[in-house]
Amino acid sequence: MLNNTARKLNIQAAPMDNREQMKIVIVGHVDHGKSTLVGRLFYDTGSLPDGKFEQVQASCKRRGMQFEWSFLMDALQAERDQEITIDTSQIWFKTKNRDYVIIDAPGHKEFLKNMISGAASSESALLLIDAKEGVREQSKRHGYLLHLLGIRQLAVVVNKMDLEDYSEEKFNKIKQEYSEYLKGIGVIPIDVIPISAREGENLAKRSAHMPWYKGPTVIEALDKFNKKPDLQELALRFPIQDVYRFDEHKRIFAGRIESGEIKVGDELIFSPSNKTSKVKTIECWNEVTPQTSAKAGMSIGITLDEQIFVQRGEIASLKIDAPILTNIFRARLFWLGNKPLYAGDRLRMKINTSEYRVEIKTIEQVVNTDNLSHGQSKVINKNDVAEVVIRVRGMAALDEFEQNERMGRFMLLDGYNIVGGGIISMEGFPNQRVEKKYKSENLFSAIDLVTSEQRAIVNGHLGGILWFSGLSGAGKTTLAMELEKRLFAKGYQIFVLDGDNIRKGLCSDLGFEPKDRSENLRRVAEVSALFAKAGVIVITAFISPYTKDRHNARAAAPDCFHSIYIKADMKTCEERDPKGLYKKARAGEIQHFTGVSDKFEEPQNPDLVIENAKQTLEESLRQLEEYIDQNLVVPVKLMSSEDSSGSGI
Repeated sequence: MLNNTARKLNIQAAPMDNREQMKIVIVGHVDHGKSTLVGRLFYDTGSLPDGKFEQVQASCKRRGMQFEWSFLMDALQAERDQEITIDTSQIWFKTKNRDYVIIDAPGHKEFLKNMISGAASSESALLLIDAKEGVREQSKRHGYLLHLLGIRQLAVVVNKMDLEDYSEEKFNKIKQEYSEYLKGIGVIPIDVIPISAREGENLAKRSAHMPWYKGPTVIEALDKFNKKPDLQELALRFPIQDVYRFDEHKRIFAGRIESGEIKVGDELIFSPSNKTSKVKTIECWNEVTPQTSAKAGMSIGITLDEQIFVQRGEIASLKIDAPILTNIFRARLFWLGNKPLYAGDRLRMKINTSEYRVEIKTIEQVVNTDNLSHGQSKVINKNDVAEVVIRVRGMAALDEFEQNERMGRFMLLDGYNIVGGGIISMEGFPNQRVEKKYKSENLFSAIDLVTSEQRAIVNGHLGGILWFSGLSGAGKTTLAMELEKRLFAKGYQIFVLDGDNIRKGLCSDLGFEPKDRSENLRRVAEVSALFAKAGVIVITAFISPYTKDRHNARAAAPDCFHSIYIKADMKTCEERDPKGLYKKARAGEIQHFTGVSDKFEEPQNPDLVIENAKQTLEESLRQLEEYIDQNLVVPVKLMSSEDSSGSGI
């Protein structure tokens, strides 16, 4: 599609043949010469249409303006008036070896959002530094952002060497300073090139004024960049953009294939709902011949061999290589919001067509992009880069950035404003996808005639699972029983599940080896999910020693699951030891005892931590009650709905 710049300049906006193509972003501090560089490259390589250079010259003369090379790029009137690039521009550009889409991104601090949006889709980058001004704060921030966005192929261009009399000493000083900075973030530039964009030095041809420079020209450096692996080689990721229903029997699921290939007959799984079906047909616009396959980058529609309910935001993939399902992940985040970001803040997150409600669970560290120092902070300010843990309401379908960039980038929104973005890492967190194999056949979901909202209005609270975990002796059961008593007295629908009442019945066939413990917790989670669906608050008091089991338990009812860590050190637990279990375990009489002969994986980023060894029972109960009051109250909109309808049931 032609953008405004290409339309006004009538610049060739698409390649003429099927040669290799690459997207490259050009970034740099404001006034360091990005638009001048691009305009000069078009001219020096003959990429402008015949007569276009003369036309722009004549236009400048009519307006009484001195011609600048940047006018070949900055065609937007607002940009000429302000003399800064305010939006990203994309124009096709050719060398002898390949075609490029050059993305000229704004360098001014106020337009970082536009710079990020331009860089996010690029495969490589040119970063400009003004030889006279040297390395600026924004130069370092841009370098870090390129690294943050996963762009590993970078050439640094030191511009305006003519203003420094083509000084080799000045160039080497800038090269050393900036190369050391990039090395600190794990980036090694392919080349550092001294140029004069205005004079055309070392762009398409070598400079006679800088004989001391023996490296490549800008064009030669561009042609050294390697293409990324073909997206078709990656696992299939087909985000659903929209669903079109033509009649009772035909629904077309439309979207763009981000990676991989889809074929008629493929068995797909849609995440995060985990519904499955086979591809019946592939629908392509303006195609007369029926298509049997489609590849990454194509916008298509598909029909399925059975009618299932799938909505916008679902990710279609092959069953054998589905995306990660999780409600928690780590992220390297760049914050653009005008308001500071705090742990606990809630926002909307978008990954492709998927949208989720998320919470900033923890801020692990904030990175100073100027000197690369890392520090603990409770707040992320505008233009800060931070490493955070993000909690998702429900389950999100995604990939790690290193595995699939298309599914590993996200953006954050506050209302309708983009306030941040970053890349995803699952370091320390397991994939919560649980493959459920049903031995029973002919299973059909019953239709609920009483909704969860109606139950909440009648009960006066939401259903929920308070999943207590902690060492034996930490006080889980004591707190659970006392909390149940207090909430029941207030009129809450409440029940406690613990090891004794579960293992005497539902799980009487299980032992205490890791496999049996996992199955025990799986059954508890499924039962708890039914309680919560019925509008009951269920408290589970289990050691839950393994991270994977706790994540799988959350997956059973992600919208109403609350991880609560009853924390107490080993010494305190052994001193309490009401059942004498630690003594028996240390004597070898109990096998697989958590904390003695078996490990306890401490919960990372639980929803609530009760320091039960450092505070009284009353303080712990008060903390729990406050949490319930904040998180399990009936939303105002439901109460308003009840008032307007009169009954609610």
